Amino acid sequence: VTLKIEAEQIDYDQENSIVRINGKIQEAPEFITIGNYHALALEVGTEFTLEKPNWLSYQKQKLQEASQQKYSYLLCLLDREEALFALTQKSGYKILVELKGDVPKKGRDHEVKKDFHEEIIKALEVYFGRHNPEHVIIASPAFYKEDLVKKIKDPELRKKITLSTCSDVTPSALDEVMKRPELKTVLQNSRARKEDLLIDELLSEINKDHLASYGWKEVQKMVDAGAVSKLLLSENFIKKKRGGNTFAELDKMMRQVDTLKAEIYIISSENDAGKRLDGLGGIAAILRYKLR
Repeated sequence: VTLKIEAEQIDYDQENSIVRINGKIQEAPEFITIGNYHALALEVGTEFTLEKPNWLSYQKQKLQEASQQKYSYLLCLLDREEALFALTQKSGYKILVELKGDVPKKGRDHEVKKDFHEEIIKALEVYFGRHNPEHVIIASPAFYKEDLVKKIKDPELRKKITLSTCSDVTPSALDEVMKRPELKTVLQNSRARKEDLLIDELLSEINKDHLASYGWKEVQKMVDAGAVSKLLLSENFIKKKRGGNTFAELDKMMRQVDTLKAEIYIISSENDAGKRLDGLGGIAAILRYKLR
């Protein structure tokens, strides 16, 4: 059957990639009672029609981004003894594997049975073939990355490799790599990089005590004054507003910002940028001008 419901509650199951919608039935076949509540589960591949009386600019932008090609990047961080592989996702990263190499130890007699570089290259080839990433980023402290790349023979893999630098081989270093200046062109379509740069811009303005504001009350003042250029919201902040039944006031603010022709950015709370924004209360604004 085909039903039309007015959505009252929307929940996203991130683990299973399912959107669950609950609301009153507006239109249905004769044997189904109009006005009763019904729940729908929308999975990838589900066909449905979405009707919305008014679309804000940022909402249309989100839909356009979602319908475009999804850029994925394979990251390999390595040093002499360790390697970490990760894949960028819509929000944050997916750690694929962490390797520890069987390498010679200083001052010890130790028979090395495997070439660690060959292990890394084999993993690179497997993940490259499996995920078909847009780019492959290999980063390391010092010269380890250059030594590794010299041994890679696959021409298709070599063509997509970009080298970068990291301070260590840990999940926290992934954000560090994504912000490196040498990756600016390669990562221009990466959501994680854009979010990191937005928060860097915000913090820079806060440190200069110039064109920035954060916290609900302070940002509301800036919105009412028409001074907001970019509104930044974390996913956790939006969830709290929905859970506390105070989303209506946030929705009103976002509509105000949209009428100002300002930009609205929803920052993932799973990566470093979102965590930093959550540390400021989950809401902040970059301003057009400073109020006296």
